[in-house]
Amino acid sequence: MNRYTNYMKAHFDEFAKIRHDIHQHPELGFKEQRTSHIVQQLLKEWGYDVHTGYGTTGVVGVLKKGNSHKTMGIRADMDALPLQETTGLPYASVHNNIMHACGHDGHTTMLLAAAKYLAEKGEFSGTLNLIFQPAEESLGGARKMMDDGLFNDHPCDAIFGMHNAPGFPQGQLLFRDGPAMSSSDYVTITITGVGGHGAHPHLAKDPIVAAASIIMALQTIVSREVNPSQLAVITIGAMNAGHINNVIPQQAVLELSVRALNAEVRSLLENRIKALVNAQAESFGVRADIHYERGYPVLVNTQTETDFARQTAIEFAGQDNVVLQTPARLGSEDFAFMLEKVPGCYLFIGNGEGNKEGACAVHNPNYNFNDKNLVNGGAFWAYLAERYLSHAG
Repeated sequence: MNRYTNYMKAHFDEFAKIRHDIHQHPELGFKEQRTSHIVQQLLKEWGYDVHTGYGTTGVVGVLKKGNSHKTMGIRADMDALPLQETTGLPYASVHNNIMHACGHDGHTTMLLAAAKYLAEKGEFSGTLNLIFQPAEESLGGARKMMDDGLFNDHPCDAIFGMHNAPGFPQGQLLFRDGPAMSSSDYVTITITGVGGHGAHPHLAKDPIVAAASIIMALQTIVSREVNPSQLAVITIGAMNAGHINNVIPQQAVLELSVRALNAEVRSLLENRIKALVNAQAESFGVRADIHYERGYPVLVNTQTETDFARQTAIEFAGQDNVVLQTPARLGSEDFAFMLEKVPGCYLFIGNGEGNKEGACAVHNPNYNFNDKNLVNGGAFWAYLAERYLSHAG
């Protein structure tokens, strides 16, 4: 694999400069105009056919070589988070309350590094679709790109994506076939009772007491109604009601995060939450209005494509640097929408562990993508693309 890593090392300063520039100028979902322009200009310079109009700021770079009809896609996300950066880096964000706290600047640059290699030295036959996606962070940019015709215009036999993973050795590649990341749904429960004086609770219908009972009852869904072999989470992250100690408020509002690693369990959670909340509310003589928003689905890596990527990683990095079946994660990722349409694999690359560089957790104001992965990640993408588009079948 030396020719891939050697190329990335030879161009490291160039790729690090790109990453630092993107890091310094972060943009929120669907507003990645500057980042999108950088991606477009570089792809055009390197000889790609560049297509826009997908998900507002999304970009697809297409490179065809040879006469094979085989196609593949590799996706990187571009958006930042609404967070104030505290890294103190010389290339820290110039924007207040916006930073690349999840490493999407690195994801974008790893794919750009592979793009340059594949344009200059790539040996394959087929069509390579490099997908630079906006708005992964809770806004569903993947689905928006698909709604705008992504896979109709640029069909893929398989698609691959990668996320950095703090807490794991830098450059280690981690895989999981089957359900790999959870669904993520959002629930707002508004409980409406009858307000009154704290001294006369019998004249009121107290939504706080009802909310307290609902909170406790919700915990029994996972513990008593979900098969213990299945992972599921119901988190009540917020309860808001009242402003003063001697007034029973009219309303109480609960905010829930609901996650599952199985589509059937996901539906079970929704049905049982609605039934339980309504029954509890009725028992207290109050009304419950439930707004249930389905977010990202379960991310399911297909067996064939994951096996292929896993074997590619072993050949690329060696058995000791590959985790064959990492535990499933209860974080969510909108690449799941793409995997519902196209078979593929979403993998992880270690960003650093312990007290080493890159170990800080994502979504933290001190987080920074590990530049060393521009070499490892870029080289792996280049090798995967060549191997897939040169593979029989």
